Amino acid sequence: MERLRILVADDEESVRKALAGMCESLGHQVIAQARNGEEAVSLVYEACPDLVLLDIRMPTMDGLEAARTISRHVSVPILIVTAHTDDGFIEEAAEAGVFNYLVKPITGERLGAAISTARARFKDFCHLQQELGDAKQALEARKLIERAKGILMRDMRIGEQEAHRWLKRASSHHNLKLAEVARRVVALDRPGVGPGARAR
Repeated sequence: MERLRILVADDEESVRKALAGMCESLGHQVIAQARNGEEAVSLVYEACPDLVLLDIRMPTMDGLEAARTISRHVSVPILIVTAHTDDGFIEEAAEAGVFNYLVKPITGERLGAAISTARARFKDFCHLQQELGDAKQALEARKLIERAKGILMRDMRIGEQEAHRWLKRASSHHNLKLAEVARRVVALDRPGVGPGARAR
């Protein structure tokens, strides 16, 4: 696994230290620790980490607001620690520039998998940005892809990784951009019409 320079932000010192310890046990280097969202934003500019790990509930500025601020100015994968996994949160997190989320309680194994997923999604986003030539269009495309994955997961009763592979296979098979495949999935999201209905 690639050794990453990570910034960890959590308002609880014990949790922050535990997260930092897990990151280091996975072979990464924790280059900065923040006690709140504002401090995290400031440290990102100073330390230039390879990945940012944010708790969602922090004083001064919460994790999602910090993620929004960071992603407006710095291109870096952001991982959110949360107790919430509803569809509204997932969409809001994607809009804020979050590339993955980790649901409490946290283990080293789950953290390692979440970091790998965040990095993979970040690379996909960079590819989208190159393909579309515009950061704003790439963010809109990413939100569309997240929505399409949610539809596939619901209708086909599959996991997120399989939904992403489905979109990639369809993109390659039909020689279409990933965002265009996602747009078509979203457009077809009507009972008995979408890809999930056909799969059944």
